[in-house]
Amino acid sequence: LAVCEGPDMTPTLLWFRRDLRLQDHAALTAALARGGPVIAVFICDAQVETLGSAPKWRLGQGIAALQKAVADKGNRLIFRRGAAIDVIPKLVEETGATAVYWQRSYDPASQARDAEVKAFLSAMGLEAKSFKGHLLFEPWTVQTKLGGFYKVYTPLWKAVRCREVPEPLPAPTRIPGPETYPSSEALGAWGLGRAMQRGAAIVERYARVGADLAQERLAEFTSGALRHCGEGRDIPGEDGTSKLAENLALGEITPAQCWHAGQAELNRGNPGAEIFLKELVWREFAYHLLHHTPQILKRNWKLAWDAFPWSEEASSAKFTAWKTGRTGLEFIDAAMRELYVTGTMHNRGRMIVASYLTKHLMTHWRLGQAWFEDCLIDWDPASNAMGWQWAAGSGPDAAPYFRVFNPETQIEKFDADRRYRKMWIAEGQANPPASALQYFDAIPRSWGLSAQSAYPAPIVSAKEGREIALSFYKTRDF
Repeated sequence: LAVCEGPDMTPTLLWFRRDLRLQDHAALTAALARGGPVIAVFICDAQVETLGSAPKWRLGQGIAALQKAVADKGNRLIFRRGAAIDVIPKLVEETGATAVYWQRSYDPASQARDAEVKAFLSAMGLEAKSFKGHLLFEPWTVQTKLGGFYKVYTPLWKAVRCREVPEPLPAPTRIPGPETYPSSEALGAWGLGRAMQRGAAIVERYARVGADLAQERLAEFTSGALRHCGEGRDIPGEDGTSKLAENLALGEITPAQCWHAGQAELNRGNPGAEIFLKELVWREFAYHLLHHTPQILKRNWKLAWDAFPWSEEASSAKFTAWKTGRTGLEFIDAAMRELYVTGTMHNRGRMIVASYLTKHLMTHWRLGQAWFEDCLIDWDPASNAMGWQWAAGSGPDAAPYFRVFNPETQIEKFDADRRYRKMWIAEGQANPPASALQYFDAIPRSWGLSAQSAYPAPIVSAKEGREIALSFYKTRDF
């Protein structure tokens, strides 16, 4: 008679990273299917330690929300600090786990870490398994007809828009834990928000932390602003975008959940649905490029730009004025202050401030990229790198590279009622709103700024900056 094997009742170690949710979690679903206890762990390793101030603070907030969600399912989230290659084998030894599961990451440093861990665990005779992570489509599964990768967004969109995206997985009703849990460090002892200093209390008012609030945000957007997404997403003074990048960046919601919500609205005839779906695929495009050309994170994607004479002086007066919202150009300054108060920036603002820095101020995109990496609570390595290189002209799909956005005409076109400017620039207003004043509560005192300061004259005017940029482009052969 054949012996029917039952479920494996040995523990499974579930390694959480940037997937801070219980819904649509393939690794969690697979761990539960094994039948034994699940030991959930979050490791504070180099990938966490090297984060910028705002992303690290926001990660800490997200982990705390996940900790509560895991507890609500009858389990605990274990915290350990150190290199994963050291921490995970120790946990395996302490718990008797025979399998380690996690969701894949796609940046080079994480992939190298994961490959090392998987090889080490496999050599120990353990099951080490990764599952599709925070993308709709694995980057290596999307190819041109000639077998290469896409270097332009529109053909990639056409290639994937009709692909099947599996239905999101449900959250479990319970996560069985072990009889005895391994020891855990205290999340608060890690000090993930320390570098934010007094700015944390300001940004916290705008963040929407955790999987539950991410789902609420998606529902609010698809039932409201999505209908006017075509024109509304360009108006920085209106609440016309989903703001889901904050939650997608930490895996508090999945692109599949967003995709199916968008498809449902598309089927209902919602005019903004396709634009929303295209924005999800723009994010996919960033990771597609990161996978095939990982140098996009640190080097000019187009090598011809390596000799371009950008300034890389981080202490320059121009860069300081840009990052502190004191350029004298209202669109730039409003957007940079929004960034410091909320930890995010309107999409059009990101494009305009990046163009101004790299073209009007002739400053290297890497300085802007690094500033965003320190200030954004929705920081994403692929999107940040691609966005900066697109705006600078050195990246993929940056056509035409010589386009120089005029921040003065842009603000008049997209902020005709001055709502955005009034929202973030206090100087000159008799009764500035709380949002404009919060900037001065969030910034370091060492900057020496106050709402009573005189608003500066432009450090480089829109006209002058355009002429400077074009004069350099004429001498180059791109």
